Amino acid sequence: MSDHDTAFVHVASVKLLLVVWVALMIGTWLTVTASNVDLGWLNIWIGLGIATGKASLVGLYFMHLRWDKPFNAFVFLTAFFFLFLLIGFAMMDSGQYQVDLIPGYSPGMGG
Repeated sequence: MSDHDTAFVHVASVKLLLVVWVALMIGTWLTVTASNVDLGWLNIWIGLGIATGKASLVGLYFMHLRWDKPFNAFVFLTAFFFLFLLIGFAMMDSGQYQVDLIPGYSPGMGG
């Protein structure tokens, strides 16, 4: 017997993968629909929420993280934590000089 015969292999059912695919299609429809509704500053958070949900489905089911070792999930979540941390720092930094980006323009002051 070779080592490959005793290795752990998980095969997802076609039904499960189709359900996840339908959920991703609904998420895509939600993204397009949400982009056509003007909710001001909430649009970015709604879009990011939908994208996070879709990325979670892809990671869990198509990348098989749901059935993988817990250490791999820890590494994956740690990478996301640092990604959000760095994006947060970049957003805080750009907020400090945003008024100076376009000289003479003051947002929210009637044009």
